[in-house]
Amino acid sequence: MMANPKRRNTKTRGRLRRTHWKLKLAALSRCEQCQAPRLPHHACPSCGSYRGRKAVEVKTQS
Repeated sequence: MMANPKRRNTKTRGRLRRTHWKLKLAALSRCEQCQAPRLPHHACPSCGSYRGRKAVEVKTQS
């Protein structure tokens, strides 16, 4: 059998435990080709390059 809590935790105690449940900002890096912001270990969404070479064909808006 599992142990059960002996006493009810207060609202403050529960809220203090949850203070670290935050979303983290995405770590962005710069593309070597076009200097646009991109996610690390992903192809650049604006020019399609990855690690200095063309990896993905980017569709142009028309």
